[in-house]
Amino acid sequence: MIVQMENTTTSTIEKKLHSLRDENGVVTLGRVLTLVILARAGHSEMAIEAANFASHEHPCRIIVHVAHSANEATRLDAQLRMGGDAGASEVIILHGYGELAEPTETLISALLLPDAPIVAWWPHDFPDSPGDSSIGKIAHRRITDSARADDPFKSLQQLSQQYRPGDTDLAWTRITSWRIQLAAVFDQIGAVPVREVIVEGAERSPSVVLMGVWLANALGCEAKFITQTERPGMDRSPWSRTMAPSNCTDPAIRWRFSSSPVSPISRSPCRSATSTCAWPKNCVGWTRTRSTET
Repeated sequence: MIVQMENTTTSTIEKKLHSLRDENGVVTLGRVLTLVILARAGHSEMAIEAANFASHEHPCRIIVHVAHSANEATRLDAQLRMGGDAGASEVIILHGYGELAEPTETLISALLLPDAPIVAWWPHDFPDSPGDSSIGKIAHRRITDSARADDPFKSLQQLSQQYRPGDTDLAWTRITSWRIQLAAVFDQIGAVPVREVIVEGAERSPSVVLMGVWLANALGCEAKFITQTERPGMDRSPWSRTMAPSNCTDPAIRWRFSSSPVSPISRSPCRSATSTCAWPKNCVGWTRTRSTET
């Protein structure tokens, strides 16, 4: 069900929600949070679609503020979505013009679920300091996406300087599977000295930088980056160890992890195994090549 409301107020919107719930038997008892999406005009539908998908695991109320021109006459239009058009949530889309083009606590406070956590998400541009913005101050968690910013690396540096508990950037979240898989590798082979880590991926991907810094900090080694414009995000992370096992004849071994459509890491049999090397028993399932460095 979709209901359009023009030149309205948040108080009228809340009353209309109560009326629709009474008419259709929709309840809010299962809602676990309020998700506030702060979007730009023309770019809100993809964020709403993603939020609806996530609501099947985390039922919530979704409030979307779409910023229009601040030079137009001040007014607030709204669209309410419930039932099949809202996943496992209820969606309130606010189109703000003029003074209401800037999202504020005053604007959305009447629509927040009582006694439920508030999550603020900026799917595109975000304030210099999300935690100091009007919505950020009342949010328990603030989600940004530096990869979608005009200057991803400047935005990432800016977020690091303004960080406070509750801040999350999706550039870090996107490499969760990578971090799990790489940590699992070290669980299998035990503690080994690592000389360097090389992270390869897209030129404008902040996830590449975050992965390299995380590995370098965790392993106590240098991190190098190989980037290309046409590469999709992060797709490979080789690392080199300085010493092989005592019964291995290869003095320097580089392990390579590559992405695939099925899993962040693809696996293939060891291609440089020798009869005198103990590695075939230990590294079957992972690709390794001799390092060209001396």
